[in-house]
Amino acid sequence: MPGRIVLDERVEPNASWSAVVRAGDVLTIVDVGGNQSADCLLFDAHDTAERYSVPDTVAWQGNVYVRTGTVLRSNLGRPMATVVANEVDRQDTIGGACSKESNTLRYGQHVAYQHACRENFLTEGARHGLGVRDLVSNLNWFMNVPVEADGSLGIVDGMSGPGRRVAFRAERDVLVVVSNCPQMNNPCNDFNPTPLRMIVTRDHA
Repeated sequence: MPGRIVLDERVEPNASWSAVVRAGDVLTIVDVGGNQSADCLLFDAHDTAERYSVPDTVAWQGNVYVRTGTVLRSNLGRPMATVVANEVDRQDTIGGACSKESNTLRYGQHVAYQHACRENFLTEGARHGLGVRDLVSNLNWFMNVPVEADGSLGIVDGMSGPGRRVAFRAERDVLVVVSNCPQMNNPCNDFNPTPLRMIVTRDHA
């Protein structure tokens, strides 16, 4: 995205990341290796009781998929961010985040030792005074979760590729918390977690 780069950081596979994105700044998330899922939570940077809401976002736009132009809304129905560029057909906001518990149900007790996005969110959120009660349904950038004809959800091969990007403009100061999904048991990141790149640009002083 155009503008002066004020932050450019790499998020290693399986790791977490957070930053405050100022109102008007644009955060671009780069899927460096392709098919990596970037699980994401948004909070008002000055009052974390207000945070990203799946139901409000879906209801206001009348669509379960996030695309260019989607306004990401808070639990008070207020705009938090707007998707301004998107190189993937659709982004997921209904699939949720993986946890140790869900992983053992899906794949067996032998994966119980593997940490998951829930653990990443808790670790990163603790840096900002957030805890278990602050974990709400999240965005899944680059993850493909189709809604089947019978209403069930699928977790299938992604539609992203190396270097694909999505970008959103902060409509207020927002705290962004990301888990670079450590999932290696389904196709959401091609069974091979890869890095993400987080770039914040600013077109004003």
